[in-house]
Amino acid sequence: MENYFLGIFTCEAILKIVALGFVLQSGAYLRNVWNLLDFTVVITGYITVFAQTGTGIDLRTLRAVRVLRPLKLVSGIPSLQVVLKSLIKAMAPLLQIGLLVLFGIVVLAIVGLEFYGGGFHLTCFDEQNPQELPNSIPTVARLVPCVITNDTHTHGKGVPPGAFVCPTGYVCKGYWEGPNFGITSFDNIGYSMLTVFQCITMEGWTDIMSSVSSLTFSLSQSSSALSSTPPHSHYSSMPLQTDFAFGNRFNFYYFLTLIVVGSFFMLNLVLGVLSG
Repeated sequence: MENYFLGIFTCEAILKIVALGFVLQSGAYLRNVWNLLDFTVVITGYITVFAQTGTGIDLRTLRAVRVLRPLKLVSGIPSLQVVLKSLIKAMAPLLQIGLLVLFGIVVLAIVGLEFYGGGFHLTCFDEQNPQELPNSIPTVARLVPCVITNDTHTHGKGVPPGAFVCPTGYVCKGYWEGPNFGITSFDNIGYSMLTVFQCITMEGWTDIMSSVSSLTFSLSQSSSALSSTPPHSHYSSMPLQTDFAFGNRFNFYYFLTLIVVGSFFMLNLVLGVLSG
């Protein structure tokens, strides 16, 4: 089937070259952008054929050019040409919008890094076996971030509303790799930017807000607890379930900014540029 379509495309290219000329004449075949695209598809088709029948030369990577074949439809459908031209013209404005979105992500990521860095690695350990990370916590049947309840870490202010406190027989300490294999975190600027980007796409942002709201953003709590226990390789990345509606007020304003400014405003600027 592949060779049949390649033959049809080749016949079309030959007929156009005979009728219009190849490249030297005015209005020649290769002087039209869409014909140039068709010619590229035909040439890459023959490259893949030679790659299959070659003599011992490994040209398998060239088979990736097969993805160019659907572009053949662009030259035959005027509406697709309009869409493609619009995207090309919008590249410069989209670059400016992309820089604005990147700047917003960096700012929000730095804020998250300052307040939540290291917090996702605290979870509940069994007091009978404090060196082994459990598979789950009885009250939630999974691992979730927790808050240390002694006065040293809460600064005498008590546990913040909505924070997750370990049940009886368990102690909140490090080290847990964190949700989503440690990728969802604010430990460094890279992971923090990735987490912020996930939030502004509104994909699973409520789970991240839930896990943040089970913490207190006391930096001394996270750093001292994590430094006392070596890392473990065994962990769980189940979704987090806490009542974030009653979490710390700062968490609410932080994620409100993420969604309203990041998702509703900055990302919709892309649609505004394309529609313009």
